[in-house]
Amino acid sequence: MSKQYRVGIVGCTGMVGQRFMTLLDGHPWFTVTALAASPRSAGKPYEEAVAGRWAMDTPIPESMKSMPVLDASQVEQVAALVDFIFCAVDMPKADIRALEEAYAKAECPVVSNNSAHRGTPDVPMIIPELNAQHQEVIPYQRKRLGTKRGFIAVKSNCSLQSYVPALFPLDEFGIEEVLVCTYQAISGAGKTFERWPEMVDNIIPYIGGEEEKSEQEPLKIWGKIENGVIVPAQSPAFTAQCLRVPVTNGHFAAVFCRFTRKPTKEQIIERWQSFAGRAQELKLPSAPTHFLRYFEEDNMPQTRLHRDLEGGMTVSLGRLREDSQYDYKFVGLSHNTLRGAAGGAVLLAELLCAEGYMD
Repeated sequence: MSKQYRVGIVGCTGMVGQRFMTLLDGHPWFTVTALAASPRSAGKPYEEAVAGRWAMDTPIPESMKSMPVLDASQVEQVAALVDFIFCAVDMPKADIRALEEAYAKAECPVVSNNSAHRGTPDVPMIIPELNAQHQEVIPYQRKRLGTKRGFIAVKSNCSLQSYVPALFPLDEFGIEEVLVCTYQAISGAGKTFERWPEMVDNIIPYIGGEEEKSEQEPLKIWGKIENGVIVPAQSPAFTAQCLRVPVTNGHFAAVFCRFTRKPTKEQIIERWQSFAGRAQELKLPSAPTHFLRYFEEDNMPQTRLHRDLEGGMTVSLGRLREDSQYDYKFVGLSHNTLRGAAGGAVLLAELLCAEGYMD
């Protein structure tokens, strides 16, 4: 793509905002022209605003160290500097909804990492390889908002990436029921071991709101556009248990599933190995060549070894076998701040640019 886009990061000081900065540094299509956060960070150079809180393995990008942090609530000021924004603010959901709609109504498209609008019927929640067609709801949303360019698009919950992509290619076999247990890294809470020492050598068997998201959000991804809104599917039926585990990055899932027409193990692996979506078809910059990778070894995939495959955008699968109560069980792994959060949002923005929604 020859066109270049000016982008802003709203919520730039948090962990996902930091990850956006590392991903957008040197991006072939996007140039960061605005950084915004809460009033307590506004007015400071970015390096000063995150002093003592930078959590990435790589340094702050040189091109952004001295950029002034703007007040995210000054919508018109930020919107004037960009073609669209990535939003990763840490605020109450009602406030996030209001802020994101304010940017959209200022004719500034929003690609959001937040959960606040995931349930809004005319806001697409897209994993580009799975349900890219949901972008077609954007004109209906614009009509509701009264905008020409402005709209909101969101990515799904980060833990979904570890199991939903594996199920989607098997839809032809009629997935009836799914039980999933997710084992989620501490970066999903925006934390490091230094800032959360009680997580060392520990497991917490509860993550607020996570199980509801894990059970409900897949149904929107499976949903259809009807009368200008996305109507969630009625099946598969999901039940989830979500645990926080002492891992820096990488969400793991143990999955059990039942089918209307039980496939063979060979059919499942073939569907996984050959699966590609719109992101691969368009050869988007952040799209992995192999979206799903299956490991035959019993002790694979492993978080430390495989979370970073293809820039952290590949979903790793393993241990597929028949189950005594369900038809099959398997495990999945995804990088939660790359594929699951900032990287998934960047890929979504690339899709929307390639399809003309940012023009």
